[in-house]
Amino acid sequence: MPETLLTASRAEIAVAACSDLFRGQGEILASPAGIIPTLGARLAALTHAPTLMLSDGESTIYGDVPALGAQSEFSAGYLPYRELFELIAAGKRHVVMGGAQIDREGNHNFSAIGDHFQPHRQLLGSRAAATNTINHTTSYWIPRQSKRSFVPDVDFVTGVGSTRAKAAGPMAARFHNLHRVVTNLGVYDFSGPGGTMALRSLHPDTTLDEMLESTGFELHLPDTIEATRLPDQQELELIREVLDPARRREQEVSP
Repeated sequence: MPETLLTASRAEIAVAACSDLFRGQGEILASPAGIIPTLGARLAALTHAPTLMLSDGESTIYGDVPALGAQSEFSAGYLPYRELFELIAAGKRHVVMGGAQIDREGNHNFSAIGDHFQPHRQLLGSRAAATNTINHTTSYWIPRQSKRSFVPDVDFVTGVGSTRAKAAGPMAARFHNLHRVVTNLGVYDFSGPGGTMALRSLHPDTTLDEMLESTGFELHLPDTIEATRLPDQQELELIREVLDPARRREQEVSP
């Protein structure tokens, strides 16, 4: 049994899966939301994606790859909103958004739970989710997969799924690119029938029954179910010693 299988936590496996979201995508801006996606983007920049652009989420492009919660030591450039919108319009961005709900077609919700006019839980609001999904590559990070987060139909659409994008016409569908969904249980894409969600891999410590019991819709399953790859020793050292020595990753994903 490989040493990494004995030592890598579920959170560290999820970090490596989020790192792989950016594999082969070239010089684009990574915009991750959440501890695990942020670590994944920074791990990618330190390993297989050295041209990946990282920012502070406001107006500065990092000239280095800081640890989680640390300040960048020098800037590689200024990124005001007008230039960010140019990157978005040009498709030179890959955002990893969180969310309270997602359905099998990739519709996403982090606005409200329940009736939108009288919700029983108010969340972030729509923000730029729709703009993201119709302009550039979008992935999702769901730290706790369950039938409450993987739902038959979202209560309110913030991020646009495949069927809605096609129905909205070529201006919405032309650059619509839902890439993957990473959760605490596995990795998914939208290669199922009609662009619906499909299982890509299960994390090594997750069973198929556990995953299916945590999914509220019919999920396309491949003929052969792969295991999510394990972080190698270099990646584990970078995660633990360079990027997240405070182990904040373990707070976002239960062991």
